[in-house]
Amino acid sequence: MKSEIEDILKRSQLSVTDSRKKILELFQKTNAALAHADIEKKTGEHFDRVTIYRTLQTFLEKGIIHSIPTADNSVLYALCKDECAEGHHHDDHVHFICDECGTTYCLENSTIPEVKLPKGFIQKRADVVVSGICEKCN
Repeated sequence: MKSEIEDILKRSQLSVTDSRKKILELFQKTNAALAHADIEKKTGEHFDRVTIYRTLQTFLEKGIIHSIPTADNSVLYALCKDECAEGHHHDDHVHFICDECGTTYCLENSTIPEVKLPKGFIQKRADVVVSGICEKCN
């Protein structure tokens, strides 16, 4: 996994730092979206909040992760698919939030339907969130 993480960072033309490697490794190990606070707790390291924030912003810009808005106006992050690149996210999938445990999952095989907008409107982003009970809580 370590060489894969370093490959992702190098392919994205990023320096391979301990904080980037640890945070990217956490995303790869986790099968769900993560909040900034989750990353602080789960890295097991003492990265300051600013380092984590900057790393997340860099990963977003480079197409390594994508953001998922939530009902309470916080933001979650999840790994992008391989097709994503700097400035070009292709994460047009549905997200599922479990009402019991609060975990957010990317549903890669469920795409967001095309929305026909009125003339003059320009779509920049579309988010579909489904809530219910995940298989672990069921």
